[in-house]
Amino acid sequence: MLKRLTLLWVVLRGDARQLWFALRHPAAPRWLKLGTALIVLYLLSPIDLIPDALPLIGAVDDLVLVPLAIHWLLKRLPPEIAQAAAKRRTG
Repeated sequence: MLKRLTLLWVVLRGDARQLWFALRHPAAPRWLKLGTALIVLYLLSPIDLIPDALPLIGAVDDLVLVPLAIHWLLKRLPPEIAQAAAKRRTG
């Protein structure tokens, strides 16, 4: 379980960094900014698909849905923004 969480953190950290670079790109589309705002709102919102009052299970939706949503946004980036963000992320 700890290995999975560590792997999830590494993937999320990389994807989150790439999303941050894409957001700061001058040609970033509005839907990207809106999608990112909705992800942040979901993280901060007390309303969840699975209530956080349930121990361990309540945090699973955040641990699964947020990385999936970030990855989904990154897959839909225009190619020039995706390349610039990936280039900036690695170097």
